Amino acid sequence: MNEKKVVSIEDRIPKLKQARKKKANRRLVFYLSIFFFLISIIVYLQSPLSHINKLEINGNSFLADQEVIELSDLEMSTNIWTINREEIIEGITNNPIVESAEINRILPRTVEINLKEYEHVGYIEDGDSYLPLLGNGTVLESMNQTNPNGDAPIIIGFTEEEYLHRIANELEKLPENISYLISEIHWAPTEDDNNKLLLYMNDGFLVDGAIRNFAERMEVYPSIAAQLDEGARGIIHIGVGAYFESFDEPSNEDETGEESETESREIEPEQETDG
Repeated sequence: MNEKKVVSIEDRIPKLKQARKKKANRRLVFYLSIFFFLISIIVYLQSPLSHINKLEINGNSFLADQEVIELSDLEMSTNIWTINREEIIEGITNNPIVESAEINRILPRTVEINLKEYEHVGYIEDGDSYLPLLGNGTVLESMNQTNPNGDAPIIIGFTEEEYLHRIANELEKLPENISYLISEIHWAPTEDDNNKLLLYMNDGFLVDGAIRNFAERMEVYPSIAAQLDEGARGIIHIGVGAYFESFDEPSNEDETGEESETESREIEPEQETDG
């Protein structure tokens, strides 16, 4: 018979003690690690290491960075983990220039503020200066310019705020490629219709239009203008239908010296074809 090796209990006890000691040490190290980790977090949260050290402002054209910071009520002593996004966004969007705002934390200590301002849609003529007009009808009186930049039409004659807001809202919906074609927009109310407009276009045409559905109706302007003869001058009427009314040349007088009637013809907007 094979002899079995017998290990006495005296020999096994030291090994069991050693295994238990190692297990206890590992457990102690684990708990100490958690303890020091939690202490580190508490120290970090209570120390300047968790304070904001950089504010990044993006998307602002009319508001200066410092104005945005003041609206946010954020300071360099503010703890980056205690900022209230909803309150900050509410404070910033209370400014009539701001349409929306977004707040992001960028670790370790940066806060990013992304703004969306209302679109710049025109310039209000104010004596010898021009005031930027935003898409929500806000006039930036503190940013008067001696000359418009040519990036938006000049708005003239709007003496009532209600109609100024309406045309601003319509211009915000107008595609940029059409907005750039407009030089001036004159409010031309009549006894029967306060929505009447007269537009001076950069290509030399005049447009007889209205505030109501202005953006939608102006979308056909490029295709209408493209159908007119080169050098033609007159008024393009946009409304329920569209037609062109040509100006008489000075030579268009009959023998009695009376001017002949203006020529007008209906214009059909060109239809896009699949191609």
